[in-house]
Amino acid sequence: MNIVVTGATGHIGNVLIRELLAAGEKVRALVPPFENDLPIRGLDIDMVAGDVCDPDSLNSAFRGADVVYHLAGIIAITPGKDRLLHRVNVEGTRNVVDACLESGVGRLVYTSSIHAIQEPPDGIFINETFPVDPQHVLGPYARSKAMATLEVRKAVERGLDAVIVHPTGVIGPFDFKISEMGQLVLDFIRGKLKAYLDGAYDFADVRDVARGLMLAGRKGRKGESYILSGERVSIKRIMEMLEETSGIRAPSFKVPAWLAHTAGKLAPIYYRIVRSKPLFTDYSVDVLRSNSWVSSEKARVELGYVARSVHESICDSVAWFRQNLTPAQLAPAVRRI
Repeated sequence: MNIVVTGATGHIGNVLIRELLAAGEKVRALVPPFENDLPIRGLDIDMVAGDVCDPDSLNSAFRGADVVYHLAGIIAITPGKDRLLHRVNVEGTRNVVDACLESGVGRLVYTSSIHAIQEPPDGIFINETFPVDPQHVLGPYARSKAMATLEVRKAVERGLDAVIVHPTGVIGPFDFKISEMGQLVLDFIRGKLKAYLDGAYDFADVRDVARGLMLAGRKGRKGESYILSGERVSIKRIMEMLEETSGIRAPSFKVPAWLAHTAGKLAPIYYRIVRSKPLFTDYSVDVLRSNSWVSSEKARVELGYVARSVHESICDSVAWFRQNLTPAQLAPAVRRI
C-alpha cells in the first residue's frame, strides 16, 4: 500500500512513520523546504518536498497514494497567530482534501483535535456526539481545527473517503521538536520548574495515537470521527510522576488560579523578550481548568484502540530526552545578567 504523510517531521508524524514502517508499509513523507528533516532522517522512506499551502506540490505528492495521513498543522498557545493558524490549518486542509479528490486518493485520515469538539459542562464525558462548531470552542487554535474538520466533512459529501481522529494531549518519546508537554518534561529535568498550575488534562501516548491513526485508516468508517484519548491526570500527579521517574524533586508550590491567569496574560510578552518557548499562557491555564473528561469508547470498540498509562509515557519521555539530548541541553539553565 502506498501511504503519504503530511506533517511528517512533527511529534505524531515521525512516530506514525516509524509505526507504518514497522508494519511493512511503503511511506512517502511530505516535507516543506523550510522544515528540518532530523526527526525522520535516515528512515527508509520516500521524502518529497511539498507544502499544504502549495496545492501544486500536493497533487504530485498524492499521485498513486492509497492513504493520506494529514497531520500538518500549526499548534499555537500564544496570541497573535490567527492568520497563520487559518492559512495552515484551515486553508491547508482544504488544499489537502482537494488534492485527494483530484488525485484519486483511496482514503484520507485527518488528525483534528479534541478541542475542535464543543465542550459540554464539566463532569460530562466528551464524545463524538457533541458538535464541531468553530463558534463554540476555546481560542483561535481550536477554532481553526474545528473549521478544518468541517472542511473534511464537506469533502466526504463530495465523495471523499475520509476519517477524522481527535487526539487529546500528546506525550511520549521521539519528541525532536519539543512539544508543549515535552517542554514541561524537559524543564522539569533541568530543574526550572519552581511551581505548578492547578488543573488536569487527558494525555495520550504519541505511540498509541499513531497506532490509532493506522487503525482509523484500516477500520474507520467513512465520514466518522474517533476520539483518541488516554488518561485524565492532574498536573500535581504529573509532577509526582516526574519526580518518581527522574529523581528530581517536584515543586510543592501550587500557583493560585487568579495568579496563574494574571501571569498567563503577561507570559507571551516575557517569553518573546527572552526568546524562549512559553510553558504556559492564559489559554493554557483555561485549558487546564476546562472539562477534560474524555471518552475513547468508540475508538476502542470500532477500531480496537488501546492506550497505555501516563506513567509509562512519562518514564519513556524522560528516558528519551536523557538519551538524545546533550549534557549541556539537559543542564540547569544559568541566568545571565
